[in-house]
Amino acid sequence: MMVRQGFTVLLNAEPDIEVVGQAVNGLEAVALAAELAPDVVLMDIRMPELGGIEATRRVTGEAGSQVKVLVLTTFDLDEYVYEALRAGASGFLLKDASADELAHAVRVVASGDALLAPNITKRLIAEFSRLTEAPRAPLKERVGVLTERETEVLSLIAQGLSNAEIAAGLVLAEQTVKTHVSRVLVKLGLRDRTQAAVYAYESRLVTPS
Repeated sequence: MMVRQGFTVLLNAEPDIEVVGQAVNGLEAVALAAELAPDVVLMDIRMPELGGIEATRRVTGEAGSQVKVLVLTTFDLDEYVYEALRAGASGFLLKDASADELAHAVRVVASGDALLAPNITKRLIAEFSRLTEAPRAPLKERVGVLTERETEVLSLIAQGLSNAEIAAGLVLAEQTVKTHVSRVLVKLGLRDRTQAAVYAYESRLVTPS
């Protein structure tokens, strides 16, 4: 409760962020997300009634849902983080994050941009990929809807590169890269760059080094 209230105070102090609801358990979180349709949900991994992973799956799995989930955890490589990403989370944040880090994380996830620093992104997603044992569809079937350039951009997203870095590497305008990223997300039915990175690893377009 203290963590929830503390985060509420910190976020409401930001001029461009408003906390529209608080939930005491997972079931209430799912219900409030459906009712209020917030841009971002801060989801605790461990909650009564319904755990954060299943709550995340229900929130992001609602038809037409544009809600993004930012998972709160105690450890940066908590095993549950990987399951949360599989359930549809867009990133994660440590519970001891500073006020600036918290506000920044909410803004970044809300915008659909990459939340984590590149080295953390690659380490996290690579470990997520290693822990996933479900069989994969052939690569051609998984990314066949993308053009060659879009597939290349997806691969670079999964490596943790920003739009500016991708633009420099491919010798493209940054706006052109943004257009490619948007098309990748639309064609694959993904919400944001974090989910695109997960998709790239799952499809074996990129493999952990």
